[in-house]
Amino acid sequence: MSARGVLYVHSAQPALCPHIEWAVAGVLGVPVDLTWTPQPAAPNVVRAQAEWEGRPGVAAAIASSLMGWQRLRFEITEDASPGVDGSRHAYTPTLGAFTAVIGAAGDIMISEDRLRTAMMMAAQGRCVLEDELDRMLGKPWDEELEPFRYAGDGAPVRWLHAAV
Repeated sequence: MSARGVLYVHSAQPALCPHIEWAVAGVLGVPVDLTWTPQPAAPNVVRAQAEWEGRPGVAAAIASSLMGWQRLRFEITEDASPGVDGSRHAYTPTLGAFTAVIGAAGDIMISEDRLRTAMMMAAQGRCVLEDELDRMLGKPWDEELEPFRYAGDGAPVRWLHAAV
């Protein structure tokens, strides 16, 4: 079974680029050579974008290999495939990691347990329900990443294929 998705490195220090490529190559099992271009939304950083194809779960594995790096912003998606929900992973230095399950129609799927917990916390005054739902939907990450996404419009895209 094969899955596919897109890796967006929204911003990285140029010195990190080879390390990012090595981390992604370690997951995919093939050499990776991304096309790095200046990121207009921030000075002295670069961006890259690549579509990938591999086994289901590759997006989570790549996200895990990149999370926690200083001054790195990225998103990686995995489309739903037969019998497997898709996923979206985002990371920013200020917010940390965000992960969501994506259904076949492209919607974020929030489990019943997470919704019940949010409702209970709101009823107890421990959170504002709307704020908690926004967090579950990734709104803070979307707001932080949006300027970096627009700066990448028209950027070159390359395909990465995992070793089989």
